[in-house]
Amino acid sequence: MKLIKIIKLEGNIILKSGLHIGSGSDEIKIGGTDQPVIKNPIDGMPYIPGSSLKGKIRSLIEWKEGKIGSDGGPYSTDNSNDSIARIFGNGKNKESYKGGPTRVTFNDSYLNSKYIEDWKINENMDKLFEIKTEVSIDRVKGTASGAGPRRMERIVSGALFDFSLSYKVFDMENNDDSGKIDEENFKTLLKGMRMLELDSLGGSGSRGYGKIEFINLKKDNNEEIDLKKINID
Repeated sequence: MKLIKIIKLEGNIILKSGLHIGSGSDEIKIGGTDQPVIKNPIDGMPYIPGSSLKGKIRSLIEWKEGKIGSDGGPYSTDNSNDSIARIFGNGKNKESYKGGPTRVTFNDSYLNSKYIEDWKINENMDKLFEIKTEVSIDRVKGTASGAGPRRMERIVSGALFDFSLSYKVFDMENNDDSGKIDEENFKTLLKGMRMLELDSLGGSGSRGYGKIEFINLKKDNNEEIDLKKINID
């Protein structure tokens, strides 16, 4: 096995609706939110974890290819030519799997510097966030049920993030394919990104949260990528 090259894909993510990716914090402050979004602990700015992008795109491709296991965990296989295992890594490291290391690395996506400057975010960070109050309704009584209203913090629609990933291309040992299989699997990764645009990222997608769009995508700083032209069928 020989590493031939590393593809770079860079661009932006723009939010088309409010985004909630939870921080995992159980702390609730008086007047605060029940479920805050994840933020950089240094500057308090929200960001999109690379793990969230990778996990959602992987799961969409698994659904598309009918490879969702009964245990609900990441798909795994002993087939060394499997595209999902090659792109994202083998869910369970089976000894018989010889497909090599994970090809894709998603970087965390941070707010675009020009967006921060244009919207004067540093002067008033509150404009980055909105609080959406949600309540579950008792179908019989027509009143609030359960614990009452929940306050969900969201990053506002229109927020712009920088996006980048890297993708390794290998010439497989005893195959001498010159990286053709990994190059072909890169197209599968792009299909997954397109499916994410059609679906949602983060929590509460069925309630309209987490609509995103990848824009200004360039492969290796020159080839423009338009996901809308990609056929996912």
